[in-house]
Amino acid sequence: MKSITIEKRGKLRDFIARRKPIIEDWKHTLYLWKSTKLAMIGTVIIVIFILIAIFAPIIVPYDPISSNMSARLQPPSWDHLFGTDQFGRDIFSRVIVGSRIELWIIFLVSLISGGLGTFLGVVAGYFGKFVDEIIMRITDMFLAFPSLVLAMAFAAALGPSLTNTIIAISVVGWTVFARLARAEAMKIKKQPYIEAIRAVGAGNSRIMFLHVLPMCLSPVLVQLTLRMGTIILTAAGLGFLGLGVRPPLPEWGSMVSDGRSYLVAQWWISTFPGIAIAFVVLGFNFLGDGIRDIMDPRLRR
Repeated sequence: MKSITIEKRGKLRDFIARRKPIIEDWKHTLYLWKSTKLAMIGTVIIVIFILIAIFAPIIVPYDPISSNMSARLQPPSWDHLFGTDQFGRDIFSRVIVGSRIELWIIFLVSLISGGLGTFLGVVAGYFGKFVDEIIMRITDMFLAFPSLVLAMAFAAALGPSLTNTIIAISVVGWTVFARLARAEAMKIKKQPYIEAIRAVGAGNSRIMFLHVLPMCLSPVLVQLTLRMGTIILTAAGLGFLGLGVRPPLPEWGSMVSDGRSYLVAQWWISTFPGIAIAFVVLGFNFLGDGIRDIMDPRLRR
């Protein structure tokens, strides 16, 4: 029994010794995260945004959709913290519930555009030649137009709705990730360990998905974090132009548009949704800048 216990202790020490570099790396990353002010500020803003979106049904004091014409165009007060709009709807409730729509758009657009762009970029960079030429020429076609204009064209063709807004922004946004993943895949496939894996008989699909793709994820995730602010701005732009989420759903861009005719006298209708857009975009930009700094090898040393 004593020998078995000694053997178990030895295995435990070996396990801890093997995991120690990983633990130390995580500790170093956490230290850098705490010491990077931009990352901390961005993290706080985004965490608050996510918590508000999750607990929105509990936070809101009024129904964000139902109208109350007897309370229309009331200024900010204790009864209505952000005032009411031209239909008597509580703006505070609409901004809070609108955060759920914005979070849903960010999540799905990031998943679709990031996943599609990374996959196509890795395929183009790994195989090269004819495959690379086709994918990159398609990418150039999309990049030839301003992203917002192209998103407006797709949204107008598909019609205003939440689903079509997500599709329009995703179709426009994948090109950035494709170019980034392609550049990384072209560097990684030339590494000696990839040649060694190929020499032992591993197929192209195995090498590409198990060895090349994971190595491309780090810069893609940084770019994805930076693009989340652009996703919100694009969705808000479509909503402002009437090409985004259909009313009466409380989408921040359409809420800003609702207050255009009342901007001088009833400034609160557009101001508070605009402030919400600005803070969330700023938070994602700070978060992306912080992650980029933390992943910089010079800073890590």
